[in-house]
Amino acid sequence: MLQHAAILGGGMGGMLAAFALAPHAEAVTVVEQDGFAGEPVPRRGAPQARHTHALVSGGARAMEALAPGVLAELAAAGAQHINLPGRYLGLASRGWFPRYAGRQFILGCSRELLESSLRARLRELSNVTVLGRTEVVGLQGSPAGITGVRTGPGRLAAELVVDATGRRSRAPRWLTELGFPPVRESIVDPGIFYATGVFRAPADAGPDFPAVTLQSSPQREPGVRRNGTLLPIEDGLWMITLSGGPGSRPGTDAGDFRAFAALLPHPVLAELIEAATPIGTPFGFRADANRRRHFERLRPCPHGFIALGDAYATVNPVYGHGMSAAALSALALRTEFERRRRPGTLSLQRAVARASSNAWDMAIGQDARYPGTNGPAPGRFDGFFDKLGDWISASSGRSRLVTDIKADIFALTAPPSRMRSPRVLWQAMRGGDSGGPVLPDPPFTAAERRVLGAGCPATLTPGVLAVVVPSLGRSGTTWANWYAHLGQLGVPVGPTRRPERPRRRTRTAKTVWVGVG
Repeated sequence: MLQHAAILGGGMGGMLAAFALAPHAEAVTVVEQDGFAGEPVPRRGAPQARHTHALVSGGARAMEALAPGVLAELAAAGAQHINLPGRYLGLASRGWFPRYAGRQFILGCSRELLESSLRARLRELSNVTVLGRTEVVGLQGSPAGITGVRTGPGRLAAELVVDATGRRSRAPRWLTELGFPPVRESIVDPGIFYATGVFRAPADAGPDFPAVTLQSSPQREPGVRRNGTLLPIEDGLWMITLSGGPGSRPGTDAGDFRAFAALLPHPVLAELIEAATPIGTPFGFRADANRRRHFERLRPCPHGFIALGDAYATVNPVYGHGMSAAALSALALRTEFERRRRPGTLSLQRAVARASSNAWDMAIGQDARYPGTNGPAPGRFDGFFDKLGDWISASSGRSRLVTDIKADIFALTAPPSRMRSPRVLWQAMRGGDSGGPVLPDPPFTAAERRVLGAGCPATLTPGVLAVVVPSLGRSGTTWANWYAHLGQLGVPVGPTRRPERPRRRTRTAKTVWVGVG
């Protein structure tokens, strides 16, 4: 057991590291430059905290393992459980993902609520001390090992120092000051700027209104990058974040914010902004580059020092993985201490590296596909894998198997390489499975569509809708299944005037004409 561990930073990464180390240290000290009040207010040290933060299920489960019962407390405080894809409407390359109860989820809440809940629980741990409003100015030690930290008031000895100070970490400089060589870094900068507005949801939205996300495609719109996400959070609020790459950035003026939303690949988010009530004005933030500091490769190894969270790997916030990667890293620390009484520094840092890999690989893999991204030149096979991924998405966009695997990757419970597994390739070759028809508009229920208001392009209007149903053949799908699927979307199916039959038909597709409205 450690005698004393010092954790630098009292944000998400620092608090979760304290939960991980508390059972394995006689004393844990958290050093935080801001105050450590329990009230949910934004921290000066986390300027990005005002923006949308998604805790995906891989990170949420890790956080629950570290602080049992915290998810129930957050739910009681209003945090939203957003099933993937049952309550999460996402636009893919060939239309919207099918909607059904999946195995993954997102926890929707403000960062202030999440941090205040964890802080209250952290204060209950008798061997954890928090030094608020205390700045760390350096590390103690030599290339033989790190023995503590230097603060404004003095020095703090520790057997293990954990850097959780975030993307602005000064640890690489502090280590070079002690005689270590520079820390190697990997940097991929997509040049993302994002703006977030908080809105009061319409009264008729109901408590289970879905999250909505959409982004431009590098194939459909080369050179353009625009994203938009609506996340329901506590107190009947929506957080709506818009982001863009170089040359296409959202404005923080209310009018510019709405205008940017109208440029997204589908008008639904612009319509939801019009339907909601803004609370204040949007605020912007220039996202940092994806940056990975390879402390695990530093030689000599800085014994007694590790980094986690954004201090180790900062990823594009568009994907909402920062907090979850920190939770998975903290859980990896605890696992190492449970496996060995006194794990070495290198094994701890390698565990953090493994826990961060899925978030890192997904972020740089996606960002590298956009021409405005600055980073290393694509590898020998990167172009092939990009085209393979596009083919898989185009060929099996309605497949529940593929949708589940995409949700697993997004939830950080599977690596991005899972999309190239034999099962997925087989689905792509078969043309998908019985996940439902290709959906050109978000699959809202009839009640959810009413929130959008009259005239919304995403709202079905009275008349006739043609649904193209591909590859029924040997899939075992019956027409009753398709009618049931349409009924779940609030589309009444029944006798109606049938328009002129399309001239071109194929053996692998059939056109079903159903009345709507």
